[in-house]
Amino acid sequence: MTEAATLFQLSDCACEGLLIPAWEIQASQGWCVYGRNGSGKQLIDQLLVGELAPRSGEYNAFLDASHIALISFERQQATYEEEWRLAATDIIPEDEWGTRVSDFLPATRLADPLIDALNMRHRLEAFYRELSTGESRKLMVLKALLEDARLLICDNPFDSLDQATVVALNETFGAAVEAGASVVLLLSNRTDIPEWVTHFAYVEDGVMTVCAPGSRAAQLAELEELAGRHAIVQPGIPDDSIALESYAAPFIAELNHCVVQYGGRRVLDDITLQIAPLQHTLVTGENGAGKSTLLGLITGDCLQCFSNDVSIFGHRRGSGESVWEIKRHLGLVSNDLHRRYTVRCDVLSVVCSGFFDSIGLYDTPTEMHLRIGREWLAAVGMADKGTTLFQSLSYGEQRLVLIARAMVKSPLLLVLDEPTQGLDEANRERILGFMSAIEARQHSTLLFVSHREDEFLPLFQQHIHLRLTL
Repeated sequence: MTEAATLFQLSDCACEGLLIPAWEIQASQGWCVYGRNGSGKQLIDQLLVGELAPRSGEYNAFLDASHIALISFERQQATYEEEWRLAATDIIPEDEWGTRVSDFLPATRLADPLIDALNMRHRLEAFYRELSTGESRKLMVLKALLEDARLLICDNPFDSLDQATVVALNETFGAAVEAGASVVLLLSNRTDIPEWVTHFAYVEDGVMTVCAPGSRAAQLAELEELAGRHAIVQPGIPDDSIALESYAAPFIAELNHCVVQYGGRRVLDDITLQIAPLQHTLVTGENGAGKSTLLGLITGDCLQCFSNDVSIFGHRRGSGESVWEIKRHLGLVSNDLHRRYTVRCDVLSVVCSGFFDSIGLYDTPTEMHLRIGREWLAAVGMADKGTTLFQSLSYGEQRLVLIARAMVKSPLLLVLDEPTQGLDEANRERILGFMSAIEARQHSTLLFVSHREDEFLPLFQQHIHLRLTL
């Protein structure tokens, strides 16, 4: 192999929180770097894109930074915040919503068939803030590939994508590797490892171990030995949480022939849904089919709930009901909430903010609030993180904190919009175990959105599948 084919060469490379004894990335390689939440995996992408400087050892990059693309939830969050900043200034006209999808892509490549392969042709004129989490993920991949990136670093790229898109994205990555690019996947779940990956590494406690060269089967066996299987401690539901008591209304939520549209495009068309107490409901569908919008009608985050026939906890939306009384009975974990939780505060404050339905903690929590908050942090395996700054956590760790935040007030309805996004396999198992415990305790009614078939649990009594409206 010539030096020209070597993209990165690291030896005894150490930086704060990460040590890489030896690693070489060459052209046309498909890599999987596996690690659990908080293992230091995310520091690798910061190191490769130049955001983290090595303190010692050798760090040699043989390609320009402009040829490296990073695809991660953090980058999506940064783009989202920038779009909101633009909207709050006079830089764009009042009738504009920010940057259109087509403006993120090279103007000369808008006819590329890759746009069709990832089913984004119909979204080219949409504004970035109109995209679902899955669609914005696909846009980042398109931008990287259409700008001919030579190295793609992808942090859990398959999270939040429907199964058809996962297949298409895998084919796209595989083709990019065959064409000479290199792809590094930073994965938290071994079940997500694609067939085209031929090189493996493992990260634990900030130390990266590269599997010995050999067959794919031999490297996977070494990865399995390195990772092992950590026992899941399932503390269960804290004693202060309450079971769903007798409930007067026949339905927790009721939607009748609801229609939601933005800019002339119908996101939801004639949706009718009823959720009875303890009728746990699964929602699935393609990226952009309106799953999060459906949840927004129920939670009130979609303002068109007031122009539709929507009743929550027996109260018709827009009939003078108390918004805060409804919120008091709702627990929510969603991509939108995660994006908006940018207030700087410690982890326990984030959890206790769930009692007040606020982003940030502006009321003084009682000793009972603090105790229940700590119990839920222990339940999601984050007992030692209470005083840690929320923004300093990895994306997956932040997700666990937001799940604890949703649970503290024992909600009648627990709305979970892809709650396991960004979680490693151990923590996914922990959260799915919570859901089974909630069912057994008759603790809350679950409304759950997921793309992963291994999360379609037997406890779901109702399954709503939404289809894309073009």
